[in-house]
Amino acid sequence: MGPEDLSAALAPLARHADPRLLVGPDTFDDAAVFRVRDDLALVQTVDFFAPVVDDPYDFGRIAAANALSDVYAMGGTPITALALAAFPDENVLPLRVLTDILRGGEDVVRAAGALVVGGHTVTDDEVKYGLAVTGTVHPEQVMSNANARVGDVLILTKPLGTGLLSTMMKADTLEPSFAESLVRSMVTLNAEASNAAVETGVRAATDVTGFGLLGHASHMARASEVTLRFNSAAFPVLPGAELAAEQGTKTGGAARNARYLEPLVRWGTNVGAVARALAVDPQTSGGLLLAVPAARASEYLARVRGAVIVGDVRPREQTALIVD
Repeated sequence: MGPEDLSAALAPLARHADPRLLVGPDTFDDAAVFRVRDDLALVQTVDFFAPVVDDPYDFGRIAAANALSDVYAMGGTPITALALAAFPDENVLPLRVLTDILRGGEDVVRAAGALVVGGHTVTDDEVKYGLAVTGTVHPEQVMSNANARVGDVLILTKPLGTGLLSTMMKADTLEPSFAESLVRSMVTLNAEASNAAVETGVRAATDVTGFGLLGHASHMARASEVTLRFNSAAFPVLPGAELAAEQGTKTGGAARNARYLEPLVRWGTNVGAVARALAVDPQTSGGLLLAVPAARASEYLARVRGAVIVGDVRPREQTALIVD
């Protein structure tokens, strides 16, 4: 489901104000944050999807890292997870496949310092897996996509291209070395990036997943009432992703993201087709996009491997996003 479809589905629903709800659905943040006392809030999220790789264990690891990322994007620490799985009759797929998926997810959850405490399964023709995750955060340290400020530096913590490369992997046309780096990126937790952000005083973040870099950036721009400018030449890219774009690899998610973003982005005349493809590419377990106070940017970059500056925050202009 694209961002425009989600917006349309949510529009008729009533909004219920509660002072304990620090972050709710209005800002399209990555998770909800609910204050239980002055020094403690709960971070709650859920995410699941169909396989993006063939190996069941790797799929479980990727789906778990992706779900945990929503808690990290809010500055939280995951503590528990509930597994959600859809799986066909064992005459279609052996149960050991489900076991491997669940094992992969549990291994990543444990690596995050959290516990899988239960779950729910349904019979379905298409395999799906993910987690409902609960985390904790101090109410004064919550990160949100509504907190970007003019003058902040935009930092991205993982390379782009997972959608393009996953599509090639499914078609069995992806080089093994590219596949290895793709999986390694998707199973990497955003814990280091989140912890460094909290400790350096960052309060604006979102994780980059299915709506792509610009889709999630548009939510930050709207919620913060600013314009985000990106330098496309600075985009970090997974090995093989630019080649995939040059060869014309397409994903349905990218097409939906591009349609949604059309009125929201001003593209520079020098931005080529490959950069555009990467900017709207739907990511699985992507990195964090953070709006970091300029005075703290060097400190943050020194602490987080692979993080790069990709743009800056400006006063609101005619479009929410500018890509040069």
